[in-house]
Amino acid sequence: MTRYAKAERAALADSLDAVGPDAPTLCTGWTARDLAAHLLLRERHPIAAAGIVIGPLAGYAERRRKAIATRDYPALLTDLRHPPVWSPTSNPLTDEAINLLEMYIHHEDVLRAQPGWRPRAIDPGMSESLWGVVRRTGRLALRRFPAAVVIDAPGHERISAGVGGPEVSITGKPEELAIFLSGRQLSADVALSGPDDLVERLRSAKLGV
Repeated sequence: MTRYAKAERAALADSLDAVGPDAPTLCTGWTARDLAAHLLLRERHPIAAAGIVIGPLAGYAERRRKAIATRDYPALLTDLRHPPVWSPTSNPLTDEAINLLEMYIHHEDVLRAQPGWRPRAIDPGMSESLWGVVRRTGRLALRRFPAAVVIDAPGHERISAGVGGPEVSITGKPEELAIFLSGRQLSADVALSGPDDLVERLRSAKLGV
């Protein structure tokens, strides 16, 4: 089976190297160096990484991330290219399921923040794999949105999400839907339709798993 997460990790590291440590990203307030440090925190410091999703540990996680970011930038990228096999997020059994979306989204965070950005060609197999991620996470990302949301990638089945009510649809390629549902709505190439007020609310809603 193709390991898209592994390939996307390598491509992300290449892009981080190419743009340099001080380049902007779509992650507000984070440079390329900050983003690299986040990725290393996530897979090499599991206790601190819990602060990414557990509020009381958020301060500790951010202090650890900032400490990691002070390291030599090429060393950060070397560690990113060679994840630890003992990590719960990067061992061979979990890597594809956990890291495909993470590496793809953060790769796009780097690419789309650069001047003159242009969309890259996505391998059809990777696009299909990202659709699988959208199927698993789309309802969760939209679980509190006050409408009947239809997630539509032409050529695939439609997914129903949201809490119900007037219908709003999000249409795009699987990789663009993944960007949108990760909370990067303004950077995603999707089409929205439905009542104007709900469409605008969806554009600015806090999404993400």
